[in-house]
Amino acid sequence: MDITNASTTTDSSSSSGAADAPAPLTLALVVASDREGRFAPVVTDWFRSRLAEREDFTVTVVDLAEIDLPTSLSHDPSPAVRAELAKVSPVLEAADAYVVVTPEYNHSFPASLKNLIDRHYTEWQAKPVGFVSYGGISGGLRAVEQLRQVYAEMHAVTVRDTVSFHHAHGLFDADGRHKDPAAAEGAAKALLDQLGWWGRALKDAKSVRPYGA
Repeated sequence: MDITNASTTTDSSSSSGAADAPAPLTLALVVASDREGRFAPVVTDWFRSRLAEREDFTVTVVDLAEIDLPTSLSHDPSPAVRAELAKVSPVLEAADAYVVVTPEYNHSFPASLKNLIDRHYTEWQAKPVGFVSYGGISGGLRAVEQLRQVYAEMHAVTVRDTVSFHHAHGLFDADGRHKDPAAAEGAAKALLDQLGWWGRALKDAKSVRPYGA
């Protein structure tokens, strides 16, 4: 599994008043598609470019195409499955917030993502989740609507605003650059602003009183 870290922080000693700034939130960016020939890397790279301009998040990418988890669940996983979980479970546990990058398959989201969600529980609790979706005419929003229900069961908080790419393949050039990025950049800012607010609020609340489901 390829989990990469991309810090967007600056040296706190390099600017006046930085010592009073809160520490960045740890964001797990989950790439849901494991499909051969997937479009996910284009969308993910674009969104990471938005994150790179912010100082309120540090980012860890969890790419489900790089995790080999069987769909059969077990309370006593085999050593091989435990080894795969060891690559991702600590990342989810350490995260203050999540963004899920997902396509829409047949009005829903990928099985690889459901498998990841179902294998974890406390890791998701009392944390915010944002969505970046892509697809055809719906832009992946039907997948997002289903994910909101699933994450509610996990005791997570899904933020209202999303980034969605309708007919996604036609929106980016051959180098992965968005052809007309203004609206998408505005949507990404709104999503991350909300995610940051909820992430900070929930983290502060849990520091006073642990969450109990």
